[in-house]
Amino acid sequence: MSTDQKELLRQRVVKAACEYYQHVHVHHKEFEPGDRIPYAGRIFDDAEISALIDSSLEFWLTSGRYAEKFEKEFADYIGVRHCSLTNSGSSANLLAFMALTSPKLGERRIHRGDEVITVAAGFPTTVAPIIQYGAVPVFVDVCLPTYNIDVTQLDAALSDKTKAVMVAHTLGNPFDLTAVKAFCDKHNLWLVEDNCDALGSRYLFKGQWRYTGTIGHIGTSSFYPPHHMTMGEGGAVYTNDPLIKRLIESFRDWGRDCWCPSGRDNTCSNRFGQQFGELPFGYDHKYVYSHFGYNLKVTDMQAAIGCAQLQKLPGFVEARKRNWQMLRDGLADLQDQLILPEAAENSDPSWFGFLLTVRRESGFTRDRLVAQLELHGIQTRMLFAGNLTKHPCFDEMRKSGEGYRVADDLSVTDQIMRDTFWVGVYPGMTEPMIEHMISVMRQQLR
Repeated sequence: MSTDQKELLRQRVVKAACEYYQHVHVHHKEFEPGDRIPYAGRIFDDAEISALIDSSLEFWLTSGRYAEKFEKEFADYIGVRHCSLTNSGSSANLLAFMALTSPKLGERRIHRGDEVITVAAGFPTTVAPIIQYGAVPVFVDVCLPTYNIDVTQLDAALSDKTKAVMVAHTLGNPFDLTAVKAFCDKHNLWLVEDNCDALGSRYLFKGQWRYTGTIGHIGTSSFYPPHHMTMGEGGAVYTNDPLIKRLIESFRDWGRDCWCPSGRDNTCSNRFGQQFGELPFGYDHKYVYSHFGYNLKVTDMQAAIGCAQLQKLPGFVEARKRNWQMLRDGLADLQDQLILPEAAENSDPSWFGFLLTVRRESGFTRDRLVAQLELHGIQTRMLFAGNLTKHPCFDEMRKSGEGYRVADDLSVTDQIMRDTFWVGVYPGMTEPMIEHMISVMRQQLR
């Protein structure tokens, strides 16, 4: 079969898939009160279908040309030198942390027993790699109404074992990067920005607007369907440091020392001419392992979807901002009953959700309000773990008094655990949906 014939067949297959999308996935029903309003959802069209089918026809099932394309375009978009795709945001956090444990970092390497400053009011995969490796998370409290790390507790959290700060931008609201970065620089600490809920958020850092995830040493993203853009499953780790990039990809790719992409050999031009460890001289570099790693690569089909989604990301971000502001304006006069969210100083958030904390003096409870919203079809979520240290996964550590440390009290974290929830602002929400959400909340709280 000629190249032209193959291309014609490919076009026919892609066209048929796009027609299927038009018939099956395109819905025109207008929202009516009582319809379900999810907190998040995937937004896609025939561009994603076309890219997915195109990649599948090659049957290159691991990372390939679409993965390379995405890594380059994403790095260009966010403003970093290096982006490494992985199979989830959780894996991205794991790789970001594990890269900092590499012996290749010398004295700055994180050892078992070293401490990492973080928060308990968040998603567990920011903290899990620290504990799984055998390092010690040191928890500090957060502040309302930004729901981000309380930077006044950083000094109390510091010890001679502190090696890093690893913390997330809460639901798209950037934490105080000026203060945290200055603290890390002063004490020669690594800074990992968990950017999984904040893709597209910006922060005014030293007079320049920069995307969150690019100011610390490493940033991470998630492309799970509820997030700012999706690959279904998928994540990314990004950095400006070429050594860290190499370490991230070593841990991602079985721990190997070789950096050849899948399907390519001898990119170092010295595959059989080097000495490693106590191996025989000239042992195949493709099978030399410098770390105890994993296989956390993404498939090219996922990356193809990501390439199409990335083109839509600016519009997604603007829609999230618009929807968040509508909710904020519509609930502005209820601040005697609700603590409403506020953007952090010097920030331009790309919101993941709209956080609400029910005031104790309101005569209402979070659980009661959440129950009413769910009854009216409005999906809600807690601020993830609330206080992670209260969960069953910490039972043994709480009993032994070992494995983690609390720098000060976690009173605001506990308040969030009791009184806070959030609703969605994702791009699929329409103005009638948001007006209905506002109406239901006002009816319950009046």
